Amino acid sequence: MSKRSAPARLDLETLPGHHIRRLQQIAVAIFLQETEGSGVTPVQFAALQAVHNAPGLDQRTLARTIGFDTSTTAGVIDRLEARGLLQRNASAEDRRVRRLTLTPAGAALLAAVIPAMQRAQLRMLEPLPQAERAEFLRMLRVLVSANNDLSRAPSEAGG
Repeated sequence: MSKRSAPARLDLETLPGHHIRRLQQIAVAIFLQETEGSGVTPVQFAALQAVHNAPGLDQRTLARTIGFDTSTTAGVIDRLEARGLLQRNASAEDRRVRRLTLTPAGAALLAAVIPAMQRAQLRMLEPLPQAERAEFLRMLRVLVSANNDLSRAPSEAGG
């Protein structure tokens, strides 16, 4: 009979993954506080903004652009379409492909939410001295880019 050793005592405060998970929770909470009343989640905002940036984007490309798997992205699109914020249109080149565009209501909501989203971004970085914010973002991009292939849904940009 083999004797199992007890697991090591680890201080969660020394684990980057612990802090990254907590920071994600905080970022979502701040976003939802700032955008309260819009009914838009961070993922929905990313989808609306990506479609605004590239009208006619197809669903698969949208998923890669925002770094989400295609089934999650399809659900996001379904909800935005049901709210009248986004519409799917068959591609002229391939009827199986659905091109995405914002509706006028979607464009208006996006325009209304952007100031609140920007306030949320500032609040997320507020504890850092102004001089360190760009460096923090640079380091985040390095980590995301270097590990992009490990994501459940690697983004097109890699970070």
